[in-house]
Amino acid sequence: MDVIKVKDVWKKYKIYHDKGSTLKERILFKNRNRYEERWALKGIDLDIKKGETVGLIGENGSGKSTLLKLLTKIIYPNKGEIEIKGKVSSLLELGAGFHPDMTGRENIYMNASIFGLTKEEIDKKLDDIISFSGLEDFIDNPVRTYSSGMYMRLAFSVAINVDADILLIDEVLAVGDTSFQKKCIEKMVELKNKGVTIVFVSHDNNMVKRLCDKAIWLKNGNIASQGIVKDVINNYLDHLNTKSNIKCTEDSKNEINSTNNQVISEREVSIEKEEVKDIKPANKNKRWGNKYVEILQVDMFDKDNKSKHIFISGETVRISIKYKVNKKVDDVVFGIGIFRDDEVCCYGTNTFIDNYKIDKLTGRIDVEIDNLNLITGKYYLDVAVHDKFGLPYDYIKKILSFNVETRTEEIGVVRLAHKWHIL
Repeated sequence: MDVIKVKDVWKKYKIYHDKGSTLKERILFKNRNRYEERWALKGIDLDIKKGETVGLIGENGSGKSTLLKLLTKIIYPNKGEIEIKGKVSSLLELGAGFHPDMTGRENIYMNASIFGLTKEEIDKKLDDIISFSGLEDFIDNPVRTYSSGMYMRLAFSVAINVDADILLIDEVLAVGDTSFQKKCIEKMVELKNKGVTIVFVSHDNNMVKRLCDKAIWLKNGNIASQGIVKDVINNYLDHLNTKSNIKCTEDSKNEINSTNNQVISEREVSIEKEEVKDIKPANKNKRWGNKYVEILQVDMFDKDNKSKHIFISGETVRISIKYKVNKKVDDVVFGIGIFRDDEVCCYGTNTFIDNYKIDKLTGRIDVEIDNLNLITGKYYLDVAVHDKFGLPYDYIKKILSFNVETRTEEIGVVRLAHKWHIL
């Protein structure tokens, strides 16, 4: 049975450029009252069944909180209908409905009465609410003396103890200590098992995977995807990766241009000199070497030959290095290094280590990584060309930055292939 039905719902807001705060200002400075209309939701249609736990995901400004406010009837749609069957409890904003000068105990009575509980009902639940919040020592202090975490504890404790049929929660579980977050999740699981319908907004995809039967991805006020949690989250992550890839590509181009425009250190010898002196990288420089062989361009591609800077862990990655020869050399070694953004070296190799013989210098060399099994994070790529004794022809640090995303919850640096066996 559907307990929430949203039919073709539209909601817009007026965004004022410089609205007068007093009547005098509004009369004298009419031009300040200019505004533009922005649609927060555009034709939303969805059905939520009794006992379902639904996660709303999406970027900031996509309409998630607006949808929850419509469901609680704090605001109303400009167009469309919303049908809700059952008693609703909501937790949309931290400490909403609390009076700062009243004690925690007094605010429990006031807040619970807003949800429709009588004084007798609140009296029966008071001890449970206080116990769940863990604020026994502070319950008779004014809530203005509470920290943001204590505010959240008290508000959440009230919201989940009103015996509602439908529980609506905005992104508030990010506040508070780890032990209380764990308690909140356990309580939500308990309510879910009791058949309570739960709709909550979260930017924690792992929590959505863990708790939800269904996910809804909102994008620019529209439902971009809904249904199976894993599929919806993957679609959302693909969208974020595409956006991030564009930005990373631009950032990498700027990094390359900055590196290529660096002034060569005075300690680097010119390519006309036969004798090569001691060459060491200056700390302020990201590039060094005698430029006998000079790196011109470095790109990263996926298996479909598309230039990318956001990869899913396990993807095939091809690194392409273009170069030119400024002086005849007898031997050349090309190498790469992958570093995490905290300078941890994740992997490094070169053609000498791999026993790959370079018969001639064609101006380009590629290295293909079949499985980029790194954990989620930002990484940098170093590239180098030198002789077999390590004398640098051209060494460039952090020539490219790229990101790796995982669809699982491992921790560490790399994903190791493994299997579990029951013996």
